[in-house]
Amino acid sequence: MDLAYIPSPSTGVIELGPIPLRGYAFCIIIGVFVAVWYGNKRWVARGGKAGTVADIAVWAVPFGLVGGRLYHVITDYQLYFSEGQNWVDAFKIWEGGLGIWGAVALGAVGAWIGCRRRGIPLPAWADALAPGLAFAQAIGRWGNWFNQELYGRPTDLPWALRISEGVNREAGTYHPTFLYESLWCVGAALVVIWADRRFRLGHGRVFALYVALYCMGRGWIEYMRVDEAHHVLGLRLNVWTSIVVLVFAVAYFVISAKTRPGREEIVEPVSLEKGDAGADGAGVGADVGADADGGDAGADAGAGGKADAEARD
Repeated sequence: MDLAYIPSPSTGVIELGPIPLRGYAFCIIIGVFVAVWYGNKRWVARGGKAGTVADIAVWAVPFGLVGGRLYHVITDYQLYFSEGQNWVDAFKIWEGGLGIWGAVALGAVGAWIGCRRRGIPLPAWADALAPGLAFAQAIGRWGNWFNQELYGRPTDLPWALRISEGVNREAGTYHPTFLYESLWCVGAALVVIWADRRFRLGHGRVFALYVALYCMGRGWIEYMRVDEAHHVLGLRLNVWTSIVVLVFAVAYFVISAKTRPGREEIVEPVSLEKGDAGADGAGVGADVGADADGGDAGADAGAGGKADAEARD
């Protein structure tokens, strides 16, 4: 008999009157909001303009959702395209299934487009967003709790997760890997914030540190999971992905620190508003007019002095 465990919700849908709100989607939405809100605070503190992070997120978020879904469908294609499966389910993103690797990769493409349109460096924007993105992942992982998915091996620990009988799952208590990853992401975010303040990281190194820390946690958490996955040389595909991405993140951090030390002084170009431009133009015009009037007055004074001198002669 289990004396203590974490219960799973009886349903993954929250009914708001006539509107059904799926817990998975709700967690994703809240996570995005937190990432943009905190990213904006960090961007403004770096000297950027309020609202820039949200403007670029308009590009990054849709690209990220598509990338996350594509990665999941491609790496778990048997869930949608094998015999007896309905390929239409591949589009049902609200039922769960987003790969963080695809989300970050394609989301970066969207962010790059948004940054080019605003004329700001992508690494600086990514540095501002990094801790908020980790917090967003911590929140988003609770969507797996609503869907009773991506849990670990069976266990009788006091914090075990109770899973009910369902499609492709057996009732029992399992390691709550969603909770492990959520807590790891919170810890990673706090470490990144501390390191950024302590060492004044810049040029994408804050984001690289976040990626490296996440990969280290994801590797051992992924190893605990029991859901169906492809294996390469005895390891789950996502474990290998974590190792490869970790190596690239560390390499970027080291190389960037040597080639571009310090932090960007200016993260967003200054543009004059119409009112400011008009006022500046008027001020310049007044100065020019004053100089012209002064010049004329000087000329008149000079002419008068010459006339007086001639009169005395």
